[in-house]
Amino acid sequence: MAFHTRIGALPHEAQIAQSIEIDVSVWVIRAEGAEGPDGIVDYRELYDLVAEVVDEGQVHYLENLAERIAAAILGIVQVTRVRVAVRKPHVSLAGPLAYAEVTVERAADE
Repeated sequence: MAFHTRIGALPHEAQIAQSIEIDVSVWVIRAEGAEGPDGIVDYRELYDLVAEVVDEGQVHYLENLAERIAAAILGIVQVTRVRVAVRKPHVSLAGPLAYAEVTVERAADE
């Protein structure tokens, strides 16, 4: 998923939206032998949850955003575990860097 949002601890990052990329993986409980929609997580719902969290406003750290997204997704009944990676591709540093990335994994019972 790709978004533009205000993210970062520097003063200008609170004012100017930047590109971020977010990857989400979920572990789902599904009844044995289920073939219909029971136990299915609609990826549109995942996208909407992520977009809602991103749209909440300026965030200082990638870790904070990843944690908020993970908590929102763990609110889906079928999801038992989630992995969220938040990537910031345009980071200003003195040397070359493709992106900065933070990954969190959380389980429903944590």
